[in-house]
Amino acid sequence: MPDFLLVNYYFPGFPFLEDFSNEHFSLWLKLPYSFFVLFLIPVYLKHWGIKNFLWFSDVALILSVPALWLESSLLASMLAVGVLLPEIYWNIELFLRLITRKPLAGLTDYMFDDSRPLYLRLLSLFHVVLPGILILMLLKLGYDSRAIYYQTGLACIILLITYKVTDPSKNINWVFGFGKSPQGKLDSRLFLVLVILTYIFLLFVPSHFLLDWIFN
Repeated sequence: MPDFLLVNYYFPGFPFLEDFSNEHFSLWLKLPYSFFVLFLIPVYLKHWGIKNFLWFSDVALILSVPALWLESSLLASMLAVGVLLPEIYWNIELFLRLITRKPLAGLTDYMFDDSRPLYLRLLSLFHVVLPGILILMLLKLGYDSRAIYYQTGLACIILLITYKVTDPSKNINWVFGFGKSPQGKLDSRLFLVLVILTYIFLLFVPSHFLLDWIFN
């Protein structure tokens, strides 16, 4: 018996599992995920402002909705190239900290900051859901090898806009410094070029080859 039939046989009460066997994604997946994102957007707008949506993870969250509805291999592949590996690391750090109670690189520090409203931290659990959605889309739609080029172009645009319109103290997408705080050793424009190259050659290119190897 094929694997997807075994899934449906052992878990008949979970309609969303039919996505493993159907040609198209079911509404059981599309609608709840879309409603969650539509709920999150105005909440984040109110508390963090529109510039916060320049974070690559937020861009991927929003664009994953049309990728899911259009069942676009190219769009899903672009998002995976851009954020899948960092999102997986975010989850590893989160769950290790929950288990060990010890901070790691600091990417999830805000999840344990009691000064932040609990509901905002709970909404940030989209980082747990997003990689699963991206992997599911890649499993069904395959990986489009053109994604590396489109994602690189999109990322360059986002990084340039981030540099132009955001407060350096926010350090969105690390365009002003690697880590939480802006750096002061290099000219900011030179550092921006370094950041762009870092994203391309240390994240996008390795992600491209890994995803192409796994899903094609």
